[in-house]
Amino acid sequence: MSASLHVVCPGCGATNRLPEDKPAKAARCGSCKAPLFAAKPLNVDGAAFQRHIASNDIAVLVDVWAPWCGPCRSMAPNFEAAAAELEPDVRLLKLNADEEGEIARQLGVSGIPALILFHGGRPVARTAGAMPARSIVDWTRQNLG
Repeated sequence: MSASLHVVCPGCGATNRLPEDKPAKAARCGSCKAPLFAAKPLNVDGAAFQRHIASNDIAVLVDVWAPWCGPCRSMAPNFEAAAAELEPDVRLLKLNADEEGEIARQLGVSGIPALILFHGGRPVARTAGAMPARSIVDWTRQNLG
């Protein structure tokens, strides 16, 4: 039997087993049949954020942002472009700091946009400030080793 990874569905939130020997980009959720990867970041609330951090075996890159933040808005297309390159190895999430202020505080976010990279449910790297897509991809890969 081949090894598998647990991946949270972006649609329904179900955790799926994804065989490592199958093409991940084509994978669909066993519950809702939605694609597991759409090459774009997911906007998440606090509950979805916690589920993705706790249940994904793949790395999770979180952009903590706010709608009033100019640098956040300017980085949004770059973050989306990075998702197209990083998936299916990394799940990209967008967490609105205004709506999920308690989580932002728990994460120690003091400036936005803030990128926090999680692996195995734990933060492994963080940075703040707007970045171009290539820098987001390079920073993520560098911090995953």
